[in-house]
Amino acid sequence: MHRTEELYGQFQTVEQQREASTLGMWVFLVTEILFFGGIFLTYTVNRQAYPTAFGIGSRTLDLTLGTLNTGVLLASSFTMAMAVWASQAGKKKLITLFLALTLILGGIFLGVKVIEYAQKFEHHLVPGRSFAMPPEDVPAEAAATDPDLETHAQLFFSLYFAMTGLHALHMLVGAGLLAWLLRGSLAGRFTTRYNTPVEVVGLYWHFVDIVWIYLFPLLYLIDRHKPG
Repeated sequence: MHRTEELYGQFQTVEQQREASTLGMWVFLVTEILFFGGIFLTYTVNRQAYPTAFGIGSRTLDLTLGTLNTGVLLASSFTMAMAVWASQAGKKKLITLFLALTLILGGIFLGVKVIEYAQKFEHHLVPGRSFAMPPEDVPAEAAATDPDLETHAQLFFSLYFAMTGLHALHMLVGAGLLAWLLRGSLAGRFTTRYNTPVEVVGLYWHFVDIVWIYLFPLLYLIDRHKPG
């Protein structure tokens, strides 16, 4: 395989190359949907089985930080969409600007998530021997509703770390891809004729954002209307 300017050797035209790359990304995203779907199903089954423990666990999460991160990701989706538009319009300076903004917003999201994880360790809400639900977060009637409350609360936090950790891993991959795009943009690589990498990474970034849109209400908002 060889590459001549924007065209790789196995393709006859840039348009054919773009369509193949886009299709490949969509196929990859379908496999990711199946992957995340299994975890979401596991969460849903256990949420139905142990609603008291999951509700209490949810109310210990920091809603302010979760909401902040939701806003940050929505903003990053906008800047990523603008980067794709700028690449299609041939506005090279704007490509760089919007890619940089998207990368910064992604970094902010990960930074907030680190703060959240640190809070869980500080408050002993990490599954294991040191796990302990704060007494003030456990209603008096909860023990009667769920005699094995603490074990089931650990299950909630196991899923919380698994789901948000996997999402954060995808964010890290996305950040690496954005850094790669930013390097190419600074070199003037992307034009109206060749902007496929920006479009494909944009699809990936939007997918990661959509996953969080589902994670946020499932983890942070269940039973918020009930008193702690």
